[in-house]
Amino acid sequence: MIDVLDLARPDIRALEPYAHSAWEPALTRLHANENPWADGADAGALGLNRYSESQPKALIGALATHYGVQPGQVLTCRGSDEGIDLVVRAFCRAGRDRVMFCPPTFAMYGFAAAVQGADVVEVPLDGSFGLDADTVLKGWSPGVKIIFLCSPNNPTGNSLARGAIELVLTGLAGRALVVLDEAYIEFAGVGSCLALQSRHPELVILRTLSKAHGLAGARCGVVLAVPAIIGLLARIIPPYALTAPTIVAAFAALAPERLARTQDRVRRLVVERKRLHAALIALPLVRKIWPSDANFLLVEFDDAARAYAAAARNGLLLRDFSRRPRLAGCLRITVGSPEENDRLIMSLAAA
Repeated sequence: MIDVLDLARPDIRALEPYAHSAWEPALTRLHANENPWADGADAGALGLNRYSESQPKALIGALATHYGVQPGQVLTCRGSDEGIDLVVRAFCRAGRDRVMFCPPTFAMYGFAAAVQGADVVEVPLDGSFGLDADTVLKGWSPGVKIIFLCSPNNPTGNSLARGAIELVLTGLAGRALVVLDEAYIEFAGVGSCLALQSRHPELVILRTLSKAHGLAGARCGVVLAVPAIIGLLARIIPPYALTAPTIVAAFAALAPERLARTQDRVRRLVVERKRLHAALIALPLVRKIWPSDANFLLVEFDDAARAYAAAARNGLLLRDFSRRPRLAGCLRITVGSPEENDRLIMSLAAA
């Protein structure tokens, strides 16, 4: 049987993890060089003068229950961005190993590779921004340790076909890690690919509480992988990665009443996404709107600069992708509240 850690950096496998201070909240803490006086800003059981638990057991358990996995398959980190960085650092040697991704997609994959000194291999999405599994497999070479996929994809908004993802996993079994970023999956109306992990231990899933759960400012990302990979990443994650307020906010977000509210807000955003799509496509300035399974729309304009300026004049900030390859004339528009969406429609109609 293939050991998935054979793909990892040997020096990381041999690395002795940093020994952070023990977590014994029932005892008086005279072991971590903390200030004995809290400043009055409470953050749960312990004040902010105390270090938080490195991988908080209660939060890990709640996340495991939410995602339907065992606690040993969960690592918390500072947003999906840190998860991406950890995987690249653990599996790619600078100057020797490579990372593959499929543009147009999330720029952090290439950025993390560059920081690590790993080369990149770009295998573009097809003409409809779909995943061409055959092209990905043909583009792989022995130096490629990680393939990043994003579904729903950012910035295009479309989901990648599950069958194509499975073909990539099957074709690269034992040869590369496949990291699937599902940051926007709650808006897609389809299930996660997490179940594929039982047959494909090389599959790593990235999730986040930033989007659907509304905790972007808390910075709580989640890596879901087989325990061997989680254990390896835990060797290199900084101690006390999550702050106490983040832990409190994340745990609260997983309470049944909060999850019910999140589901309701996701439904409302999907309704607004459809309404915004219908209103924008009727405007003369709009050339095309790509199908979206996320909480944003990728919109192609006849004059993207004019549309961007019109929105800005009315206090609305859009994301300009018009200078990116294959995205000429495109702005990415986050679906806002009904009132914000109305203001955007009126701004662009008057442009």
